[in-house]
Amino acid sequence: MAEQPTGAVDLGPGQPLAHYGAEEIHHHGKPLSWVAVVIVFIGFVIGGVALVPHPTWWLFYLGAGVAVIGCIITLFAHTFSDDWY
Repeated sequence: MAEQPTGAVDLGPGQPLAHYGAEEIHHHGKPLSWVAVVIVFIGFVIGGVALVPHPTWWLFYLGAGVAVIGCIITLFAHTFSDDWY
């Protein structure tokens, strides 16, 4: 049977190189950032449901407004900045 890949690069005896280096850093984000993203998602869902099977424009604009409010919250939460913590 053929050898299967292990996910590491072998540089020689005793020196495997992992994909992401010795220490992986995970940024999970702040809770307020997640709340803002969920609000934006809910706004998109409301807007999408408003267009099926025929456009209900007041509901579409309500969804757009909810998404905009979520985007404003992301600005205050610094969701897209590099220094999350």
